[in-house]
Amino acid sequence: MLYLVGLGLGDAKDITVKGLEAVRRCRRVYLEAYTSVLTVGKEALEEFYGRELILADRETVEQEADTILKEADVCDVAFLVVGDPFGATTHSDLVLRAVKLGIPYKVIHNASIMNAVGCCGLQLYNFGETVSIVFWADTWKPESFFDKIEKNRQNGTHTLCLLDIKVKEQSLENLMKGRKIYEPPRYMSVNQAAEQLLAIIQNRRLQGREPEITENTICVGLARVGAPDQKIASGTLHEMSTVELGGPLHSLIITGTMHPLELEMLKLFSVDSSSFENNVFQRTT
Repeated sequence: MLYLVGLGLGDAKDITVKGLEAVRRCRRVYLEAYTSVLTVGKEALEEFYGRELILADRETVEQEADTILKEADVCDVAFLVVGDPFGATTHSDLVLRAVKLGIPYKVIHNASIMNAVGCCGLQLYNFGETVSIVFWADTWKPESFFDKIEKNRQNGTHTLCLLDIKVKEQSLENLMKGRKIYEPPRYMSVNQAAEQLLAIIQNRRLQGREPEITENTICVGLARVGAPDQKIASGTLHEMSTVELGGPLHSLIITGTMHPLELEMLKLFSVDSSSFENNVFQRTT
């Protein structure tokens, strides 16, 4: 059996009882280590689970999946994912490979950022398409995610923006030369995401277009959701570019049309209540 086990969002103890029981009876236990991170390290997980963990980076999961599935038809193998197992499309590929090999699988779900964002008070059924905001480079500054955010806002729905994670990435030079030298991990902050959005807004105006999202659009910044030091801040997009939320992982929400209850909840986390009041009422129903 192949077990895909969600670990939740906080620390080692966020695993479900069902998930922990599965982990403890598996011969091999892999920890997916590139789509998200917990607030504790591999060693803390190993101590609590009572099992040695094998780190599975992007290369292992996407190019060497057969290694993970090896002998899973005759013994139990667990694949641990921060959040929920299907928070990333890569894990659907692992299931399809298992099925082709005749290996049975079982999914043990857990909380993920996709539903935990409800902690800020915005109602989950009012969210539109989720988008990913990637780190810009000098020669690569995509804006396609902005169009999706605008579409959501036109429809009155909120947008959850998942912010980029760079783990075990190679520089272009090292990649071209085939050198297995990796860059230090980078995690996009709410500030960086807001700055890129503000730059896109300016670009659109230079092109003669007034975007649906402006510097005064109400947003929500979230950091380390599910951890004891979780932080939430609501305010304008401009305020999100300067708010201090601490270490990773961060997420950003661009609001759409808000119900009065959503508005009342967001006020609990406002950076500046005066700017919040001035801008938010035009988007409530």
